[in-house]
Amino acid sequence: MRIVVAEDLYLLRDGIVRLIEAYGHEVVATATTGPETLDALLAWQPDVAIVDVRMPPTQTDEGLRAALEARRKVPGLPVLILSQHVEQLYARELLADGAGGVGYFLKESVFDADQFMDALTRVSGGGTAMDSAVITKLFASGTSNRRLGSLTEREQSVLSLMAEGLSNQAVAQRLFLSESAISKYTTSIFGKLGITDDDNNNRRVLAVLSYLNKP
Repeated sequence: MRIVVAEDLYLLRDGIVRLIEAYGHEVVATATTGPETLDALLAWQPDVAIVDVRMPPTQTDEGLRAALEARRKVPGLPVLILSQHVEQLYARELLADGAGGVGYFLKESVFDADQFMDALTRVSGGGTAMDSAVITKLFASGTSNRRLGSLTEREQSVLSLMAEGLSNQAVAQRLFLSESAISKYTTSIFGKLGITDDDNNNRRVLAVLSYLNKP
């Protein structure tokens, strides 16, 4: 993969670059400010970009704004956003266009190398990868929803992993269940939530996230 890394903290940026290269991928450019990030994304149009939310010059949401602007100009440009804390607004804005090729991870999750690289691969392929902490926050915000409350504990576990972007096979491995069992759970979940099932995993994830992200 050709990857752009946009992060203003040197140690984290250097660590991410070394991790990517250790897995045999190429970092084609790095950026340390919002404007640099936008320029790099448009110039290189990488297979996937890793972008910090808060970057100079404002240290607010400069990185996120650059990523969203790049995706407006290059629809579907794969971007994985890094954040220090879970911010539902950031997740909502990132998912708003429904195009896929997006991820939202907490910076601490970078230290799980296999998980992080797996997320990058899914995002670069047009899929969705969401940090489990983000999903937990979205679940908490939707607990008053009667349909969500109708799910069993096992169904909520399946839905949470599905929303992270995992396939039925990956969910089955994580929960030590058969893939056919997960298929039955997903059918039940979609029925209870009133979501149309879809064989396209990315559409399915976006549907789930959109449901959980309802105000």
